[in-house]
Amino acid sequence: MQAIVLENLEKTYKNIKALDSINLEVNQGELFAYLGPNGAGKTSMLNCISGFYHPTSGEILYKDKKLTHASPHQISNMGIARAFQNLELFSGLSVLDNLLLARHQNLKYSFLHALVYVGKASRIEAENRAYVEDIIDFMELEPYRKSLVGNLSYGVQKKVEVARALTLAPEILLLDEPTANVDQQTEENLFSILKDLNAEMTILLVSHDLGFV
Repeated sequence: MQAIVLENLEKTYKNIKALDSINLEVNQGELFAYLGPNGAGKTSMLNCISGFYHPTSGEILYKDKKLTHASPHQISNMGIARAFQNLELFSGLSVLDNLLLARHQNLKYSFLHALVYVGKASRIEAENRAYVEDIIDFMELEPYRKSLVGNLSYGVQKKVEVARALTLAPEILLLDEPTANVDQQTEENLFSILKDLNAEMTILLVSHDLGFV
């Protein structure tokens, strides 16, 4: 069963064509790697899939739904999460707080419930915290859970970036250069993590690192 389909996808910035007639099919449960050198348009492709850019022409399909003009919020609610090459983290917050903040769209209770913080609000908060703690354990981030993200090594921050995407409980995970500029130990750790994740979800990653792929 197809998970993501790109049909004749094109993206032009002024006079620069970043994507030129991209046709791509990623099947459900697949770990699909899209290889290319820097500047080949890999990030532009992910930006179009995740709604940060809208393509100039062509179609993006997910489970027969058109994503071509959907917003990032709509796409994340459909079950597609994105980890960025340039880290999208709050450096002044702890690892735990970064991940809890990323779960905000799961806090489905009223303003009144939030004010009194009993019943539904406290139950949903507890469930979200438990979910985030499971991700911290899975990503082997327990030693850093209360550390400020800005004080962590780049390799650990890359793992936090992936963890942030996982808090959305995605069916499809988009990864932009997950091992760029990380040390060998972190790369090997991410390799093991992605293999385990692929048993639970579809993964589309872009990379210029043929060895890792």
